[in-house]
Amino acid sequence: MADRRSALPNSVLRQVREDEFQMSRMEFAAAVRRAGEEIGEPVGCQARLVAAWEDGEVGCPRGVYRRILTRMTGRSMAQLGFRTNPALSPARAAGAVVEPREERDSVERRDFLSDGAGVLLGLPFGRDNKAPGKVGATHVRAVTQAVATLYARDHDHGSAQVRRAASESLHTAYRWLQNGTYSAKTEARLRSAVGALSIAAGWLSYDSGRSGDAHSLYGEALAAARIADDPELEAHAFGCLSLLAKAQGRPREAIVAAQGAQTVARGLGSARLLSLFHMREAGGWALSGDAGATDRAIVQAHRLYSRGPADADPVWLGFYAPGELAGLESLARAALGQHERAAAGAEQAVLLHGGAFARNSALYTADIAIHHAVRDRPEPEVAADAAGRVLAYLPEVRSDRLLQSLHDVAGALQRHSRVPAVADWFEEYRSITTTGGGRA
Repeated sequence: MADRRSALPNSVLRQVREDEFQMSRMEFAAAVRRAGEEIGEPVGCQARLVAAWEDGEVGCPRGVYRRILTRMTGRSMAQLGFRTNPALSPARAAGAVVEPREERDSVERRDFLSDGAGVLLGLPFGRDNKAPGKVGATHVRAVTQAVATLYARDHDHGSAQVRRAASESLHTAYRWLQNGTYSAKTEARLRSAVGALSIAAGWLSYDSGRSGDAHSLYGEALAAARIADDPELEAHAFGCLSLLAKAQGRPREAIVAAQGAQTVARGLGSARLLSLFHMREAGGWALSGDAGATDRAIVQAHRLYSRGPADADPVWLGFYAPGELAGLESLARAALGQHERAAAGAEQAVLLHGGAFARNSALYTADIAIHHAVRDRPEPEVAADAAGRVLAYLPEVRSDRLLQSLHDVAGALQRHSRVPAVADWFEEYRSITTTGGGRA
């Protein structure tokens, strides 16, 4: 195995991308492609190449990329942190092989524990029994910030990188609750914050294909909400249980949980929160095959959403942008077998998301491919084009749900495998899955 220390990460380029451009790797790759077109040098840059630059696997880009990056940033290669005499990367010069994906993932997780979920004020994530002592407002703020950080990382990269960090964070927060000393006011605030962290961890478990863990974590959040008398948290937990029930094929439970969320949320003053829960209800009705009830719930969701944002909107609701509204409707249409409407909705979702919410955009792009492949008048070339765009999200986005969606795409395209564009897609898909580039 290669010595990780011999492949020096390019922290300068990463800082430029994150701090100056404020872009994910996928967004930065798209910006590189646009800049190349502007100077008449089209390139096929993808997030995987940006990752190779930042991870130090590529010491210096080839000439066309050097010209594009200089145009984009106004910096030389040395100023961007690249090695200016990079005939071989240090790892290759030493005769080493590139590390397996699993090893790189473990390093990324350790990095996240130190600079992401590590916002829990430096308290150890290890499972020791040391009493945390006095717990106060700073601890509550730390847990709240951890939740925000986890969601931000998840939206851009999927759950695989951050699920373990979330679990360790939750363990530490529970230790504060169980062994710390605090006032009654701090206890209520801390329980609410820990409940929100339970929901975040539950979401990451759900996205990683661990439905049992997700159900348990959502149940813990519901209990924390009731103990702390926190209706927003209670509504959120019910909404998550609705989503999970739908994913597990239990439409009646999905409907009841969504309606429970609505009941709790009506007094919170957030029309968009209610809109989300009506869309969750629509998903349950669609799974049960009731088109009329589905349409009524969707209309109500759109009506509530049109009222606009409110001060009472919870921070975590930020993902529920217009693109997500369109995407959730498309999922309901798909469950009813309305593939043309579902495809149109998924396309609108991806368009409205733009470069944000990479994992959800990838999932909706996979839906586009499936709908064009299975509709009454299939369009295999269009489906293959969308399926190719899904592959471009790997390995930047790592999510078991995305891998399952790719499996579903392959199944939908199988009957069109003699179409050249589809055959080309299958070749690329097999190459990626064989080499492990798509592994969560």
